[in-house]
Amino acid sequence: MRSLFSFGASKEMSLAGSGHRPEMLRRKTLAINARAIMIASAVAMVPAMICLVLLGAPLPLIIAAIGLAGGMVALALHQHGHFDQAAATQVYAIMGIGLILTLADRQLADAGLAIAVLGPVHASLLSRNAIRRQSWVALACIVAGAVAASSFPFYPMPANGPSLIAAGALAFTVCAAIVAHSAHRIGAGYEVYDKAQVTAYRHLIEHVQDAVLRFSGDGEVLLASRTSETLFGCRRFELAGSGLVERLHVADRPAYLTAFADASKGGKTRMIEVRMRQDGPAAGARVPRFIWVEISLSPVIDAEPLEAGYEVVALFRDVTARKDTETAMAEARRTAEDASSAKSRFLATIGHELRTPLNAVVGFSEMMSSGIGGELAPMHREYAGLIHQSGKHLLEVVRMLLDMSRIEAGKFEVQPEPFAPDSLVQTCFSMVEGLARDRNIALVADIAGNLPLLIADERACRQVLINLLSNAIKFSHDGGTVVVSLKRQGQSLNLSVSDAGIGMAPQSLQRLGEAFFQANDGLSRPYEGTGLGLSIVKGLVDLHGGALRAMSEIGAGTTMTVLLPINGPAIKTEDTPVVTPLHREPAPLQASPWPNEKRKAQ
Repeated sequence: MRSLFSFGASKEMSLAGSGHRPEMLRRKTLAINARAIMIASAVAMVPAMICLVLLGAPLPLIIAAIGLAGGMVALALHQHGHFDQAAATQVYAIMGIGLILTLADRQLADAGLAIAVLGPVHASLLSRNAIRRQSWVALACIVAGAVAASSFPFYPMPANGPSLIAAGALAFTVCAAIVAHSAHRIGAGYEVYDKAQVTAYRHLIEHVQDAVLRFSGDGEVLLASRTSETLFGCRRFELAGSGLVERLHVADRPAYLTAFADASKGGKTRMIEVRMRQDGPAAGARVPRFIWVEISLSPVIDAEPLEAGYEVVALFRDVTARKDTETAMAEARRTAEDASSAKSRFLATIGHELRTPLNAVVGFSEMMSSGIGGELAPMHREYAGLIHQSGKHLLEVVRMLLDMSRIEAGKFEVQPEPFAPDSLVQTCFSMVEGLARDRNIALVADIAGNLPLLIADERACRQVLINLLSNAIKFSHDGGTVVVSLKRQGQSLNLSVSDAGIGMAPQSLQRLGEAFFQANDGLSRPYEGTGLGLSIVKGLVDLHGGALRAMSEIGAGTTMTVLLPINGPAIKTEDTPVVTPLHREPAPLQASPWPNEKRKAQ
């Protein structure tokens, strides 16, 4: 149990089991002491006055008056809530009585010093630090005064010595009783408090969800909570000795021993995840299995470490369900990746298998339409034109499927070379001019002057612009306008394609770039297409280290913006001016990979 003299420094803490607080106990003790001093002083007033009248000894009356006044002042301060001042009044009243007895007579000097010593003791029990320090200083002054007075030749020696000795003995008895009463109440209060704390901690350990174990410095199990029986499927005494270590999986024992040594010898907190054996139910066959357990090791460093090391408190938590979930997620992710890889391989294979016959269909249908094999009837020429048009459409679909599969498989090689970016616009305009002419859509170029050379794959950039132009023309109204703009934006080249077409909803913008996604999906969609155009654009832009942005509003049109690094996929920052970003993209969260390992002993 802690020292009784540390009570004054304690804060208001719950005193479980007694219904009081230590501060309230201190206040009640002060009030009881004040009343006791008043009663004892009042009772001593009568013999003190008799001594004054009959023997002419004023000292007993002075001592009784000091006690009565000190008790009344302390009680009044206590009732007004000035508890520290009330404690100081009691301390100084005791020391004042000791000072008077010390200086009054050589025969009472020892009793006076003994009473004066009780003042700091009383202050240590019921006062704050400041009053404690002041009481010890006052005691030193009293001792110094007593030493000086004892060497003075005219030290007073009253004739009525027996009455003074009786008064001094009575004063010492009352003061000692007051201090003893305070010590008893404070000691009993802290004993109840400590027992309540131990009971509360024991209840917490026994009923906490995690298993709690306490180890000595050399790893011996000193305490195991009731929940450890549920976790390990055994009785607590079976964990003693080497019982706990034997439950660890052999492959995880080095990690556990290293973490325990760090906690016990190094005083560091460690957390590890290991596999531990869990026994089956008590009834029937006891079939053990291994579960994943998270162990948190915390050293007890309140005192100096023993030779064997610090004691360690460990929390054991069953995380098997979490590990199983992580394993299932990893397996599902691996399955999805395998399925995606299989899809890409399938698309690549089927695409190559379709291109050869489609090229023959397109080539021969073009020969028939041009009359190379002989003149055809008008109806047959129309059929040949339809075959040629459909074949070209299928070739375009196969080309997009092949490009998409190559991008997803990481086999699309980018060959960056410097070229003038403004040369892309007219080339792409000529490729989509037929589509725009059929719907009377105007193509407008807005190219800034003095554009730097762009280091990129020209063929990939051309495909990006063609796909964006094809989408803009497809979803524009007849007679509309499609604007292509090129300008420098810091370290990047800004390529934008704007239209005033049907636009897209916000939920569609969030899915922009997904493979096979179309804003107007379903069997009754008014626009044809595979939904791969923007997916290919996004993949090619990502390969260049660029970014794809979209702004759209239903009924107002769409603006697709591509930002490509001017110096190529690997930007040379020393060759490009630094631009302060106004918006920073949040970094994607990376899932922490867990070992895909689950061993169970059946």
